[in-house]
Amino acid sequence: MPSFTSKTLLAAVAGAMGVAAHGHVSSINVAGTVYDGYDASSAPYDQTPKTLIAWSTTASDNGFVAPDAFGTGDIICHRDAKNAKGHAKVKAGDQIYIKWDTWPESHKGPVIDMLASCGSAGCESVDKETLKFFKIDEAGLVKSGNPGTYASDELIANDNGWLIEIPENIKPGSYVLRHEIIALHAAGQENGAQNYPQCFNLEISGSGSELPEGTLGTELYKSTEKGIVFDLYNSPTSYPIPGPAMTIKAPKITQGKLAEKAKEPATPVQTEAPAATKPAKTGCKAKRGMKARRHARDLMN
Repeated sequence: MPSFTSKTLLAAVAGAMGVAAHGHVSSINVAGTVYDGYDASSAPYDQTPKTLIAWSTTASDNGFVAPDAFGTGDIICHRDAKNAKGHAKVKAGDQIYIKWDTWPESHKGPVIDMLASCGSAGCESVDKETLKFFKIDEAGLVKSGNPGTYASDELIANDNGWLIEIPENIKPGSYVLRHEIIALHAAGQENGAQNYPQCFNLEISGSGSELPEGTLGTELYKSTEKGIVFDLYNSPTSYPIPGPAMTIKAPKITQGKLAEKAKEPATPVQTEAPAATKPAKTGCKAKRGMKARRHARDLMN
């Protein structure tokens, strides 16, 4: 068993190796249609901002949310997250492939996926603090060892991507999909875990009726719960995945990729109404306007 000193050193080395390699979701394949993720290092500087299904964040360093921020809005969809202005349409039972630009092997941990209904407010304008999330997929320790094999390793092996399925029995409506990796390389001590949540807007269709109550984002985790404080260098034989229990879930699927029907990142659906155009002036008002313009030109000449 490694000593406390050696385990601390291993965690420090893992952190140093991954400091420049933390990732973000670069694209999301929704039943064959590919959408761009949000790149916080470049998107704020776009001359023509894109309409995305991915929520924006200020995590330009690809950084994390620490356990001491679990009670803040940052844990919901990452740091200073703002609503995406578009959404992707998907059917209950469809699969979604979520691709990260990169993920460091040293940052081992679980992969967790949740949904939250946006209700009548719509996901483009819903207050994130009111969203109640319920798990639809989770994976943790795959093979015991020091440090062992975790869901994050399967994600890396799957071309840095994770495949999920929307539950067939879920109630149709607008939802935020919350996808997250929790890195445990420094979790042997309090406030050492690193959460990397990413959010996307979906409009789910189908004939299901299930809608679990869910948990507010700021109440999903406790900073001292098992699975947040966890020593992966002690050859554990099990891992308690943190957060609320699963109340609805899709069938267990084998990790893989989806065929891309749309090769280029698709333009998501927008729910915001276009700005109203003013009707053209007619009749007497239009004539008076024309006379005024002619008079102004005469004064200038």
